[in-house]
Amino acid sequence: MNIAIDGPGGSGKSTIAKILAKELHIAYLDTGAMYRAIAYYALEKGADVADEKTILPLLDDMNMEVWEENGVQQVSVNGINTTPYIRENRISMAASTVSKIPAVRIKLVELQRQIAQKTDCVLDGRDIGSYVLPNADHKFYMTADSRVRAQRRHDELLKKGQDIPVETLLEEIEKRDHQDKTRSFAPLVVCEDAVVVDTTNMTIEEVAKFIMGIICK
Repeated sequence: MNIAIDGPGGSGKSTIAKILAKELHIAYLDTGAMYRAIAYYALEKGADVADEKTILPLLDDMNMEVWEENGVQQVSVNGINTTPYIRENRISMAASTVSKIPAVRIKLVELQRQIAQKTDCVLDGRDIGSYVLPNADHKFYMTADSRVRAQRRHDELLKKGQDIPVETLLEEIEKRDHQDKTRSFAPLVVCEDAVVVDTTNMTIEEVAKFIMGIICK
């Protein structure tokens, strides 16, 4: 069984995906972390994440591994575990930018499909139901008001010691939303067969209960 959860940043899809995986006793694949890992690796190599010519050579020699350790997904690139660094705020926009490059998406989608074919899993991202797993058993599109998403991101970063103004995060979120929805290759869209869940005024528990109700009915 494959469950696809798409939606913009801050909608709660990763949190819910983890809960579903635990409740259903299946694997969870954070596809966003995979794009963040490539973005981090590219930045560390001094590459311009917006320049396809500098990214393509990196992809040729790139080996990515994904595994779980103590309940947390780990992603390594060429033997470097990027997990401790990919949640830095600077990586968010870089990941969105590098994911616009078709070759990047093709490389990661191939890996994501291989994992999904081997095991029951929940995948969350921005093109799971529309492109990665168009035949997924269940598709959901989670969304929320952009200011609410910015506040959630602020609270999340604050716990990690990063105090970034909500207005700054709101601007970044809206810019990333636009970039994700307007990219030419596999943009963020609402699939016709996806259940739309607006989490603006919902708690995590309410969202999880609602989605589990659909999956298990």
